[in-house]
Amino acid sequence: MASAVNTTVTELPESRVNVEVEVPPEEVQRTLESQARRLGREMKVPGFRTGKIPPAIVIQRLGRGAILDEAVRTRLTDWYLSAIQDSGITPVGDPQVNLGELPGEGKALTFSFEIGVRPTAKLATYRGVEVVRREPAADPEAIDAQIEQLRERFARLETVDRSAEEGDFVTVDFVGRIDGEPFPGGEGRDQLIELGAGQVIPGFEEGLVGAAAGEQRTVPAWFPDDYNAEHLAGKQAEFLVTVKEVKHKELPPLDDDFASDAAGYETLEELRESIAQELLERDAEQVENEFRAAALDAVVEQAEIEVPDALVEARAHELLERMMHALSHQGIAKEHYFAISGKTEEQLAEETKPDADQALRREAVLAAIIEAEGIEPSDEQLLDALKGPAERENTTPTKLLDRLRQNGRVGSLASDVAAEQALELVVREAKPISPDKAGKRGGAAAKGTGGASPKKKAAAGKRSAAAKPEPADELWTPDAEKPAGESGKLWTPGS
Repeated sequence: MASAVNTTVTELPESRVNVEVEVPPEEVQRTLESQARRLGREMKVPGFRTGKIPPAIVIQRLGRGAILDEAVRTRLTDWYLSAIQDSGITPVGDPQVNLGELPGEGKALTFSFEIGVRPTAKLATYRGVEVVRREPAADPEAIDAQIEQLRERFARLETVDRSAEEGDFVTVDFVGRIDGEPFPGGEGRDQLIELGAGQVIPGFEEGLVGAAAGEQRTVPAWFPDDYNAEHLAGKQAEFLVTVKEVKHKELPPLDDDFASDAAGYETLEELRESIAQELLERDAEQVENEFRAAALDAVVEQAEIEVPDALVEARAHELLERMMHALSHQGIAKEHYFAISGKTEEQLAEETKPDADQALRREAVLAAIIEAEGIEPSDEQLLDALKGPAERENTTPTKLLDRLRQNGRVGSLASDVAAEQALELVVREAKPISPDKAGKRGGAAAKGTGGASPKKKAAAGKRSAAAKPEPADELWTPDAEKPAGESGKLWTPGS
């Protein structure tokens, strides 16, 4: 169970607070004795069995001050989290902690911290806001693109008796040299390379255009400055390449036979209809996400909210850190992501600031609606919210809720569920209008995503996830978006 602490909150300018925390004497003593027991397991004292030395003896021998100092630093995070819960604040960014003097025998421990908190919102209208809602659609170009992807999957490589052209595949042997000397990874046999695909280092593919089977060429190429092998980065190389075969990719004809072979449909028209239906269903979900985000943003736009720059910067770093944490679970190190993005942590944080600012405004509005409506989730609603996490944890919602209560973390779950209920209220009460109607009217109602370009629609769908508050517990945190895939231009000949 979470440690009991007493807190006093003092509001500061710029959406910051100072929290004075008092840890009761009995909790301090328990922490001291617990640390003494841990240390006693490694001590040898005449007259006592190893691991059975009483805490009082350990304290007497090592000194109360030294043990208490280590104990306090071990438990400080727990007490800080308890203070957050006890004070009822919603923190933003990292705290500035001031740990005072260690308490004497029978005295309480006191410390304080200063931290940014969620800004407050003065609500205007949040029921019945007009929001643009477009009709779901299946883009004919997207249907054609999916069919072309299928054709690519069923394409065949046919050997041709002519010189290689852009888009052809060549099978080659090669030996590379830098300054006349071979280098590791610079030799390969029977390598299949698509000309124009950009899969190898610059110059290599270009040097093979026009080559025929049986021809041998010396191809100059160079390793980019940011090449992943430092000993090759920025180096000029020459490859002696023997072309063994030239192949052309033959796509299957676009007919009923293709529809049957590729997807099991009797006709090409049936295949198109199936793809159109799938795209329509996906777009319907996208429309709903856009509408939810636009409804909340319409309320945000009318509310009065002051968001200090320091708060935005703190939240931007939080969002970036959450993304990095999610990527680490996918085996992507922070440094590797920075390398493939070509940006520093500060640059990425700066780019995240607009999203951070809007996220803080959304959270402030939802908190104000919760207070105005007196929203308090029931146990049944909390259990319902834990069904997915409980399944992933291989437990039951009831057991998971009990665990959160014991850890003092149920408040975070309740806040998330309450915010979801506030959002549902806004969406339920919102009045959808068509893009055409909004365009004729102009004004705030025309600012939805209905008339956006496909790229903007996709961006709005991604941002719609921020319409929900960021959950505090990883048990129900959705996965972060994966970074864009690598271009493939770091491929090493012979690797």
